Amino acid sequence: MKESRLTLPELSLIAGTRAILGGGVALLFADRLSEKQRRAAGWALFLVGVATTVPLMRLVLDKREPRAGADSELGS
Repeated sequence: MKESRLTLPELSLIAGTRAILGGGVALLFADRLSEKQRRAAGWALFLVGVATTVPLMRLVLDKREPRAGADSELGS
């Protein structure tokens, strides 16, 4: 198993992008705004969430290290 160590600002960025992505999806399914406004805002938030997820995902994956005390991932 691998482990990633993240700083508090990095973790906050990840949580923020999840909130933006979720807000965009929620707006796409909400009925409070006109359909045109809802779709524009929903797609904008959704796309910002997706666009910011890719670099953050790469940051996390690049920081992965083998877990301390683990012999190997395959157990040999």
